[in-house]
Amino acid sequence: MSDSYLIKGGKPLNGEVVLSGAKNVALKTIIAALMFKGDVTLENIPKINDVLDLIKLIKSLGAKAEFKEKNTLVINSDSLKSNLVELQYGSKIRVSFMLFAPLLRRFGECFVPNPGGCRIGARPIDRIINGLTALGIKVDYDSDTGYYHAKIINKPKGKYRFEKPSHTGTELLMMIGLMTNEKVEIDNIANEPEINDLILYLTSAGANIKEEGKKIIICKSPQLKQKEPFIIMSDRNELVTYATLAVASQGNVIIGPIKEDLIASFLEIMRVAGAGVEKIAKDKFRFFYQGKIKPVNIETSPHPGFMTDWQPSWAILMLAAKGESVIHERVFENRFSYVEELKKLGAKINFIDIKIENEEKFYHFNYEKNKKYQQTIRIQGGNELHNAILNISDLRAGAALACAALLVSDETVVNGASILERGYEDFVGKIRKLGGEIKKI
Repeated sequence: MSDSYLIKGGKPLNGEVVLSGAKNVALKTIIAALMFKGDVTLENIPKINDVLDLIKLIKSLGAKAEFKEKNTLVINSDSLKSNLVELQYGSKIRVSFMLFAPLLRRFGECFVPNPGGCRIGARPIDRIINGLTALGIKVDYDSDTGYYHAKIINKPKGKYRFEKPSHTGTELLMMIGLMTNEKVEIDNIANEPEINDLILYLTSAGANIKEEGKKIIICKSPQLKQKEPFIIMSDRNELVTYATLAVASQGNVIIGPIKEDLIASFLEIMRVAGAGVEKIAKDKFRFFYQGKIKPVNIETSPHPGFMTDWQPSWAILMLAAKGESVIHERVFENRFSYVEELKKLGAKINFIDIKIENEEKFYHFNYEKNKKYQQTIRIQGGNELHNAILNISDLRAGAALACAALLVSDETVVNGASILERGYEDFVGKIRKLGGEIKKI
């Protein structure tokens, strides 16, 4: 099976991109559907590798899931028969960890392996396990098998406060809370728009969930049953990928549909960089080159700040800027796997140290005092790039490498296309519609 791209770039990209559904909503709504009774219809579900792998996984547990139209997925969990997630499925996709919720609801106990997915640092699994335990779930880990064994002793109840907000942790504990006969409170939650979309989905089916600032309160809820199909939000990460590429290639691209508040911080920083940004309809935006791109320093932070998933794409835009820019990663460690690959193209990027007071509070991951971190890069933009053979190691870095190749006038090979396609629907087709030369080999 081909798993590489052959890309010949060096020309402006022009046209229109229709955004796919958000990966991080699609995966969570599919898993949450296993807590519903009867059919659940989800619209705008992208046909990406992570979604297709998750469908295989839930089918292996006995659930039914089929695409009825291109992006309309129908799920029914009434025939769910297994409470053990096979390692061959669970190790491939990180979101499998959220299967604790539907499997505990159905069987009272379950066996879930350590999650797979991109390795972009030590994600806070411990915060999630602590949260499950605080709500009354007994969790044991077998280091020999790599499996967690979770069991409900009593119906979930009580309070849990995240030491640092966790996106997946917030969603999982919220779903665990749906099993309460009393009340569950989750404090210091992540406030990402994707979480709000999941709450909207669950409440539309009868869930009793209220969000109060940095807290979610879940009270006893009836059996979830869908009243009408749910349409998931568009992928804001996909927009950033194509928007930065459009400007970096000196092109002109219209992108939508998406709500402006989902990308407000991105639009602001694009304007600071001198990029052309124009809202042309209620949910469509035009991104275009209008002259010299200015170097702009950014640091990542949770919504409404500059997302960690956006910074690899920002690095590509900064390669086209005239002068030095700095990217400081605060959300994850090990998020710069693309740096050494971009250097193969002739990019001038170096790791630098920045003095931070109270690192444990400043960084959103579990910072260890005696560990060496590389959280900041300096980019010297405006240099001509040349072709190379590049290797993708994680999803967002992969998109950045493919976009960098589209700025190079000669042919570049990018290996690991399947990793990029974990989160991008029809990447090749969308690039070709913009006039880009790309094919799978």
